Amino acid sequence: MASILVLVVAALVLPAAPASAARQAASVTGRVVVIGVPGLRWDDLDPRRTPALWGLAARGSSASLSTRTVPPEGLPVTCPAAGWLTVSAGQRAGAPGAGCGPLPEPVTAAGGTATIPNWSELVAVQQAGPFKARLGLLADTVTAAGGRIAAVGPGAALAAADRSGRVATYAATPAALPDLAPYALVVAEAGEITGAQADGPADDPAGDQAGDPAGDGRGQARRAAVSAADRTVAEVLAKVPAGSVVLVAGLSDSPGRGEGAIAHLHVAIAAGGPYGHGALTASSTRQRALVTVTDVTMTVTHLLGLPTPDGAVGRPWSGGGEAPSAAELADADLASQVLREVREPFFITLVAAQLLFYGLAALVIRRHRRMPTTTRVVATVSGALPVSIFLAQLVPWWGFAHPMPALLGTILGFAVLVAGLAYAGPWRRHVLGPPAVVAGISSLALLADVVTGSRLQVNAVAGYEPVTGGRFYGFGNMAFAVYSTGTILLLAAVAHVLRRRPRLAAAVCVAYGLLAIAGDGWPTWGADFGGVPSFVLGVAVCVLMAAGKRVSVLRLGLIGVAGVLLISLIAVADWLRPADRRTHLGAFVQQIIGGEGGSVVGRKLGAMLHTLGNLPLTLLSVVALAFLFLVLARPSRWGAPALSLAYERAPELRAGLFGALTAAFAGFLINDSGIAIPAMALTVAVPLALAASVRAFQTAPPTTAARSSAPAGATAPPRP
Repeated sequence: MASILVLVVAALVLPAAPASAARQAASVTGRVVVIGVPGLRWDDLDPRRTPALWGLAARGSSASLSTRTVPPEGLPVTCPAAGWLTVSAGQRAGAPGAGCGPLPEPVTAAGGTATIPNWSELVAVQQAGPFKARLGLLADTVTAAGGRIAAVGPGAALAAADRSGRVATYAATPAALPDLAPYALVVAEAGEITGAQADGPADDPAGDQAGDPAGDGRGQARRAAVSAADRTVAEVLAKVPAGSVVLVAGLSDSPGRGEGAIAHLHVAIAAGGPYGHGALTASSTRQRALVTVTDVTMTVTHLLGLPTPDGAVGRPWSGGGEAPSAAELADADLASQVLREVREPFFITLVAAQLLFYGLAALVIRRHRRMPTTTRVVATVSGALPVSIFLAQLVPWWGFAHPMPALLGTILGFAVLVAGLAYAGPWRRHVLGPPAVVAGISSLALLADVVTGSRLQVNAVAGYEPVTGGRFYGFGNMAFAVYSTGTILLLAAVAHVLRRRPRLAAAVCVAYGLLAIAGDGWPTWGADFGGVPSFVLGVAVCVLMAAGKRVSVLRLGLIGVAGVLLISLIAVADWLRPADRRTHLGAFVQQIIGGEGGSVVGRKLGAMLHTLGNLPLTLLSVVALAFLFLVLARPSRWGAPALSLAYERAPELRAGLFGALTAAFAGFLINDSGIAIPAMALTVAVPLALAASVRAFQTAPPTTAARSSAPAGATAPPRP
């Protein structure tokens, strides 16, 4: 449905064809030298061991490079061949085989040309893959504009080959290509690191642990290979003509032959031309000192003065800002490695703690006439945990000797701080007081985060990690779940406070609701395609119910269509911007126009269904719903259901809960994170509903079992 509406709106504003004429008339300006050093990481660099690379970084712009492409089956890494092919296509590409095989050796011919053996097999792999990468795109774009291309090394030949697998000029070593001046683009390989790894084991586990950030455990073989790669880089740099722009990229991981291969962030350096000493960034990541491997292709064409080639998804590198140190960039990689180690045990711990909490709370509700204040406080702390996951990124917990306890302690510390604010004022005496504070902090903190660059979500256990490369900015799906739930519960609390002025209540709720939705979907902020329709549904349900309006199937359908139309308009507006400034919203419109929208939707649908296999999050969702409807909403041993008592004192709570559940369920259906969205939403909503219910129980006159009330929501709650 969303794809169809996007296509219809795009068709109404689709410009006529003059852009193609401009593309044909483009000619090459400038000269670019790309030096690929697969496997090179920032903790490899040293002024003594790698003087050429160290000096280049000192005078150029630097960043971490996310090298995520299409990984081989069973290995979460980027193979060298896949990295080079991604540069060729400007889109994530993959290599054949179950592991990382050797690079194909080009077949040379008279005149210095070469061909890539089994090129048709490489093309077929891409067409069968999820991204349909067009190999040879970079070479075809440059040569069509009159530029000449040369490749040095077998990996570079993959990047410099045209659509037929032909390399116009090929040399096996830098010495075999003495003059680089005739070429608009030179692609050179310094492959010593992956070559050394292929001869030995995979990354030494001792060198990839957080306890060995200096990398001394990797052994002498890797250090020698890095030094050899630096000498090759120096040999290429000595031949670079004046006025050229040099790009250095650690294009892949160095997994070797063994198991236990680990994905890393790698080196990105740009020197010359527009790149002075500073930090690299790109609109593909919107993060300081972070770029992606798919950006390399677009950066080359941009520097050569060529239009964006159709099919390229990256964005040009841009320089500016304070230069990061090698230690800072190595720390960014360390954070990604530690996150990989702690994410699974963290969620297992979170789920176990939540299940234990629900079990104990159920016993308290069933067995105690007056629920203790401790239950209310613990419930408030529990509801503050999700937003504290992101606030924890304000503390570099990954640098501690024992990162898992440091992470748990940091998150718990922020949750206690948020709960302390919830009980710090006179609002603590009200049913919705503390829940409203936690919900408000959850909403406002994450809104402020996306407006200022989404830094709290980078390498958060419920955020996104640059190594995986699924997302770099805006709202991730788990953050959206926390944000939307907090926002809707906050709107319910606002409606309760302003209940005697219903028009003002509706106006304030609609105004902040629209702002929150805009924060979620606007391309320069949240850039969340799937979140907007579900968020619109949730906010609308909350506002309608709080205003005493009936929520019918027809109204829900119309609201859902409105949400899809809204994000479609936002996506088309993003698409109308220049190609190198679009976010993934505008890129999706282009994919629909190019006939690739169906495969994108299918890939995301498959990912959503796959999340149902995440047993901890699925179990957490089921238990949270069961607790809400079978414990809080059912009569207790001593009388009325706790939730119905809360509804009596704050009827708007019912609107907030149903709105939050609506957004979570819709988000589950239309986002690729699937079950993770309701799991995180319920982790906010249910504990806060419990906190409200405990307070309602404490202030209600005691009832007896004979006077037990019906389940919460069975009858319309009286309005105060």
